[in-house]
Amino acid sequence: MGNKVVRAAIWLVLSVVALGVGVAMAFEIRGALEREREFRAAPRCASVPVKASGCLWEQDFTVRKADLNRGRRNGGPEAELLLPTGKPWGVTFPDTDPVVSEMAPGEKVVGLIWHGRVVEVRDADGRRQQTSSGPVGWPEDRLGGALACISFGLIALIGSLWRFLARGNRRRAKAATVVRWHGVGIGAAAIAALWAQSANDWPMWAIPALWGSLALLLLACMVAFVIAALRGDLDDDAPSEPLVAQP
Repeated sequence: MGNKVVRAAIWLVLSVVALGVGVAMAFEIRGALEREREFRAAPRCASVPVKASGCLWEQDFTVRKADLNRGRRNGGPEAELLLPTGKPWGVTFPDTDPVVSEMAPGEKVVGLIWHGRVVEVRDADGRRQQTSSGPVGWPEDRLGGALACISFGLIALIGSLWRFLARGNRRRAKAATVVRWHGVGIGAAAIAALWAQSANDWPMWAIPALWGSLALLLLACMVAFVIAALRGDLDDDAPSEPLVAQP
């Protein structure tokens, strides 16, 4: 009994945290959209900007070193670029491909500078990669993350509270467990929708469209399993104690 209470409490905490993170991401979507629109509409700088500016400037760099940081828990890909003056400029990347994974010391690259930060790097073959400061794609990431965290958090919270209220009722406890795990599936569906949208370069509205379709199927499945649990269809019919042959 004690372990079950601890597990239910952990589920409750996780659901509340996920809800909080999801709401925070939802509030960031509008700002991310505005930043991406500003970047796409930004003009080219007429001359080298002497301070952080909203125009776009392409700057030549020489790669001093690049590190993919594979195997490090909190370390992402990073590179140190050198300006023609020899001044170093450190940049980080969300992913390793397609540019940073091929970087070698001494290689020439072009950095796109916006608001005083390198937001994109282009190599000699014309391949482009956004840095961690790049604004493109953030609205989609925030939308997918918000859908995942809020859907999981809300459904898991309902299942967790139901689990606490169902103490002593085996069928209701099993139904609550069904609800919680379907929350995990619906949250994962949002991540899958985000991955599909990003991999195929679909518009942003494809994320809620894909997730909504998957979520409806999972909700229907959840309802069916909950009804089955309440009816006792999911009960273990095996006897709790071994049968003893009567003489």
